[in-house]
Amino acid sequence: MSDSETRGRQRITEIYVNGMAGIDPDIPTDFEELESEAFEAMSEEAWGYVKGSASSEGTAASNTEAFDRWRILPKMLRGVDERDLSVELFDTEYDVPALLAPIGVQSIYDDDGELAVAEGAAAQNVPMCVSTVSSYTMEEIAEELGDTPRWFQLYWSPNRDLAKSFLDRAEEAGYEAIVVTVDTPLVGWRPRDLQNGYLPFLEGEGLANYFSDPVFRELLDVDPEENTLQAAQTFLDVFGDAGLTWDDLDWLREQTDLPIIVKGILDPADAERAIVHGADGIVVSNHGGRQVDGSVAAVEMLPSVVEAVGDETTVLFDSGIRTGSHAIKALALGADAVLLGRPYIYGLALDGANGVETVLKNFLAEFDLTMGLAGHDTAADLDEEALVHEDELP
Repeated sequence: MSDSETRGRQRITEIYVNGMAGIDPDIPTDFEELESEAFEAMSEEAWGYVKGSASSEGTAASNTEAFDRWRILPKMLRGVDERDLSVELFDTEYDVPALLAPIGVQSIYDDDGELAVAEGAAAQNVPMCVSTVSSYTMEEIAEELGDTPRWFQLYWSPNRDLAKSFLDRAEEAGYEAIVVTVDTPLVGWRPRDLQNGYLPFLEGEGLANYFSDPVFRELLDVDPEENTLQAAQTFLDVFGDAGLTWDDLDWLREQTDLPIIVKGILDPADAERAIVHGADGIVVSNHGGRQVDGSVAAVEMLPSVVEAVGDETTVLFDSGIRTGSHAIKALALGADAVLLGRPYIYGLALDGANGVETVLKNFLAEFDLTMGLAGHDTAADLDEEALVHEDELP
């Protein structure tokens, strides 16, 4: 969809015209209702896995609450009849300032998992960042995406041969960037999953990239198809590496010519270290609140990270993006684009590819309309003049 200036009007016109014919939206337009209906559609285990966060879940709550402390300051009569949602990332122009965040094990929400998400993303030409722990292989997902831009998220294995194999496969499959998640060297304390005794990997879910990889298969005594539990246990052995240091990023930088984006940064000093060791981009993120209970909210740290490295590198943002206005605030605080996470999974659970596409249509329509109503016509030009912090209100 290239005529991004009309996304908002097209979407609300579609909904209202359908309403006159007695057709209500099949996917809720309100986030809380979307989440509520998704809860009803999922198994208890799947709901706990996507909704659950670290310990008290206070970090996840603070991610969205922190957005409320920034208020949009609408500006009038600014000539916003045509709006440009496009942004440039790593010398490539994208139609919209949003990507689908890497979320693993999507088959627990819908049998078609990442393939359905890819179909929905492609329908709106929204780039997709594919998780290492996807339920379908990176090659299968790439084929479904077609010409839609795609990035590959790497969970960094202590087995360097395996990490290199994943990088090579991603390049061969046409992925345009590598997103290295660094905030998960260990799995956080997640009471919902623990109470359910649920780790989908032990059932072989989310391990398509591993089970299809020649390096991983060489680590096994038998093929994963013959003994899934044994293969899953081997996966757990090679998944995370708490021994990694910034010096290891130098090695990763040598393995690929693709842009490397380090995801999971909150400390501005860490952002600077990432650049020194070869990163091309940063994702300011606390993993949606799933790792460290009591952590700072991601958006609270965004301005200082941008101040530290913004002129040198691309800065993206996730953790707490639920609405178009959240995305506007993140861009105004210096992010070049945002990653949307849980909302599209809720759409997936409700109606597969159509649910994903509908969530994206609604999200981008709201972004477009809110940007125009606030007096801005170009997403890439949003800056702090668009906002007022609650501490500075009269």
